[in-house]
Amino acid sequence: MVIEDDPDCQETFQNVLEESYNITVVGNTQEALLLLMDAPTTYTLILLEQDLPDDTCIEFLKQRNAQSFLQNIPVIVITGENDENRCYKLGADEFIRKPLSSPDIILARCERTIALYESKNLVQQTERDKLSGLYTIDYFFEYLKQILPLDMGSDRDAVVIDIEHFRLINEIYGRGTGDLVLAEIGVYLQQVLTTLNAIACRASADVFYVYCIHQDDYQELQTALQTILTHYIKVSNIRVRVGVWHYVERGMIDPETWFDRAKSACDRISGNFTISVSTYNSGLHSKHLREERLIRDVYEAIERKNLRVYYQPKYAIQGDKPHLRSAEALIRWIHPTLGFINPGDFIPLFESNGLIQMVDYYVWKEAAAQIRRWKDEYDFTVPVSVNVSRIDIYDPDLENKFCNILKENNLSPSEYMIEITESAYAENAQGLIEVLDSMRKKGFKIEMDDFGTGYSSLGMLTEIPIDILKIDMSFVRSMEKHEKNKRMVELIIDIAKFLKVPCVAEGVENESQLRALRRMGCDVIQGYFFSKPVAPEDFAKFIEKEKSLWTK
Repeated sequence: MVIEDDPDCQETFQNVLEESYNITVVGNTQEALLLLMDAPTTYTLILLEQDLPDDTCIEFLKQRNAQSFLQNIPVIVITGENDENRCYKLGADEFIRKPLSSPDIILARCERTIALYESKNLVQQTERDKLSGLYTIDYFFEYLKQILPLDMGSDRDAVVIDIEHFRLINEIYGRGTGDLVLAEIGVYLQQVLTTLNAIACRASADVFYVYCIHQDDYQELQTALQTILTHYIKVSNIRVRVGVWHYVERGMIDPETWFDRAKSACDRISGNFTISVSTYNSGLHSKHLREERLIRDVYEAIERKNLRVYYQPKYAIQGDKPHLRSAEALIRWIHPTLGFINPGDFIPLFESNGLIQMVDYYVWKEAAAQIRRWKDEYDFTVPVSVNVSRIDIYDPDLENKFCNILKENNLSPSEYMIEITESAYAENAQGLIEVLDSMRKKGFKIEMDDFGTGYSSLGMLTEIPIDILKIDMSFVRSMEKHEKNKRMVELIIDIAKFLKVPCVAEGVENESQLRALRRMGCDVIQGYFFSKPVAPEDFAKFIEKEKSLWTK
């Protein structure tokens, strides 16, 4: 666009530029602004006459500074004066002097200015997140590393801001509202960056990082962000939570680790609506270091078989005497330096980072090989159930993995059962039904684990593919003390009868519980009354005892 009121100059620019560019020529800034507002992205350069009437050149530059849609279009001022200072201060990018120089110089100056702006815009696109206006995460960490040597004097904090259950905003209110919330949070953070002497980025969909001067309390920040959220959202379980690592250790730990620690503090209060700001402390630090070690060591644990598969027997109890029915494979970690590691310490960790798939696959293979060894040594089959995590369900190769494992060990599907928790059914019912239906058609038996804790509907139970229903141990252990839990156990057994599938009770610890479960009609029990989970060599005694009963 050429903004010029001199016809001779208009003609000159038209002749010089028309072979390379589409030219719009206007005689005043008012007309120019109307065209630019209508289609700002049409223009890659503005040529602006400085000597327009009523100082409108200066007014136009001021307007350009105030309107964001104009700031990405470079301006070359056409001037006959030596004093260009005012135009420079107002953001003029380049000058062409009158009398107009040779056409080649005019064209080269225009091309150079456009090229510089295109490079600048490209940098800005990689520097800034379009939605929030904050830095992108890659630029954030790169910039942070550059300024660290200049910023060693003041105490600093790493802050992570997360919108809990953000996906519900998109599902309930639409993606447009979700984007608006993120943009508003970005605007607010940009407003407080100067006060906090901070830089910030949008780290992922609904997570923001802030590196700022140390603050004793971040409740005010959380409250302000929550106010933005509740302005648009009326769902009570969507909230802003904040995790902080105070006094980051500069020079010793990389910035990514600072925010990993702040994020772990933030994640610690997930689901706890009584706390909205959490601080990374020495306890979390120790836990974090231990988890990092477990993640690092699990590969060697599999290679050296420090991860061991133990087996807990299951006994059929309807009859004169209980008899060995099957077993459940359970993982145990005997660490060479840390000793016995509780499964509760590493299974949830590996579920959160995806390593559970590797661990589960290891257990599946070990269990199948052990079934084969018992068959070969004792001429006796102990069907074993293995656990399948909710993450495994999304593996498109899951069915092939099981089929190959059975083929490698010359086993039939009836000798190998699959346990899936009720919560996995509740979370992804349709996807799970499709996977398990296909596996049942190949002969696999499906056992629903922890029944009574996963909130699946009774209507869903008639549709989902199960062959065995397993009562969660929390009901069994307290059924003699609490009438409600006893009724729950009776109800689950009745449901199993209605579905015409066997019912397994886990967590049975004494004979009184066994008798009560037998009276209720429970088919199979598992628990410390018969045995804790044991190593394969110790399980052999149960097989030998069972075989001896056959010969009597």
